[in-house]
Amino acid sequence: MIAHQIEALAAAGVTDIVLAVNYRPEVMTAALKKYEEQYNINIEFSVETEPLGTAGPLKLAEKTLGKDNTPFFVLNSDIICDFPFEDLVKFHKSHGQEGTIVVTKVEEPSKYGVIVHKPDHPSRIDRFVEKPVEFVGNRINAGIYILNPSVLQRIELRPTSIEQETFPAIVKDGQLHSFDLDGFWMDVGQPKDFLTGTCLYLSSLTKKHSPLLTSPSESFVNGGNVMIDPSAKIGKNCKIGPNVVIGPNVVIGDGVRLQRCVLLQGSKVKEHAWVKSTIVGWNSTIGRWARMENVSVLGDDVTIGDEVYCNGASVLPHKSIKQNVDGESRRSRDVVETSSVVERMRVLTLRQFRRLSCRRANHSAIDMRLLYSWRLRHWVGIKKQYSGEYGVHSERRLLIQHLRALHTIYRIR
Repeated sequence: MIAHQIEALAAAGVTDIVLAVNYRPEVMTAALKKYEEQYNINIEFSVETEPLGTAGPLKLAEKTLGKDNTPFFVLNSDIICDFPFEDLVKFHKSHGQEGTIVVTKVEEPSKYGVIVHKPDHPSRIDRFVEKPVEFVGNRINAGIYILNPSVLQRIELRPTSIEQETFPAIVKDGQLHSFDLDGFWMDVGQPKDFLTGTCLYLSSLTKKHSPLLTSPSESFVNGGNVMIDPSAKIGKNCKIGPNVVIGPNVVIGDGVRLQRCVLLQGSKVKEHAWVKSTIVGWNSTIGRWARMENVSVLGDDVTIGDEVYCNGASVLPHKSIKQNVDGESRRSRDVVETSSVVERMRVLTLRQFRRLSCRRANHSAIDMRLLYSWRLRHWVGIKKQYSGEYGVHSERRLLIQHLRALHTIYRIR
C-alpha cells in the first residue's frame, strides 16, 4: 500500500517523504530504499520512542515538515484510492486556509464519524459527529489531508489525536475545509478489507487500460483484473482470476486455480491447489491439491501441506500446517487439541469407531460437534484408504457410514 502512495506522491511533485514508525524501522528502510532511487525522492523516518497518536508524529517531524511555508500532505498508510494530490493542492490553495480533509461518501454513515459543513458554505467544516443516530450527512474522513505548516504550532510533542484534538481546534477557528474524493476508496487495515481494496484497485487499473495488468488474451487469465510480475512463473492449465496479484519470483504449478488473492514475493503454489480469498505471505508454500479460502492469511515462510484444507485460517510466520484448519470455528483450538483423536478415527472401521466413542464418555461434546461439522471433502485420508481397498464404487458408501456414525455420536453426547 505504501508503494502506491509513494508513486502517487512522486507523480504530484513531492520530493521529501517522512514515515512515522515506532517498530523496527530498519526493516522499512531496507524495503523502501529502491523507491528513493526509482522516483528520485528522499524518504526519512520519524521514529517514535513511545506511541504518539495520529498528531504527535507530525510534531516530531517538524524540522522537515516546517522547513518552509509549503503545505504538506498527511496520509494514513492503510488506505487505497485514486490519490488526487494535484487537484487537492489546487483546491487547498484556492480557499487559502489552514487545512483540507479529503472526504468520501458512504452508504451507512452511522458506522463512522461524519463531517458536517457550515450551512452557508459547501466545503467549510462546521463540526464532527461520531456515529450519528440521526442522519446529519454521509461524508467521512478518508485519511488524507493537506495542511499548512502553521498547524504544527497547534500540536504538542505528546500522544495526541489529530482527529479529536487538532481538527476540532482548527474547525473552531473556521480554518478547515473538505474535499470530495471521486472514485474508489478503502481502508485496508484488515485482511478482508485488504482483499476488497485490491479488487477495487485492479478494477481501477482496468478502467484506465493500465499496462500493469496481464492481458486477458493470455490462456491462463480467467475473468481479467490480473496483475503478474514479469519474474513469476506460471504452470500449464492454470486458471488465474479475477482479481489476482502475483508478486516477484512467485512459482505457480500446473493446474492451479487462483481467484481473489494476493501472492507475495517468493511464494509457491504447487500443482492443482485451489486458492481463493487468501493472502499468501513472502516465501510461503501451498502444497499439492491444497485448498485455501474464506480470507485465509499466511505469514512469512509458512508451509501448507499437500491436500490440506484451510478455511479462514490465520497462520503465523515460519509455521508448517499438516492438518485441516477451520479458522471460522469459535473453538478452533479444540480442533488442534483433538487432532490425534481425529486421525485415529479416520482409520477405524464403523464398528470400532462406535466402540471407541462409547469408551470416551467423559470426552467433551465439542469434539463431536467439530467432527460432525467437517465437510465431505475434508476426509481425504478416508478417501485414500478405502478407494484402493474397496474400489471406487464402495468409497462413497463408506464415507457416508462414517458421517452417520458421527451423527450418532453427536446425538449420544
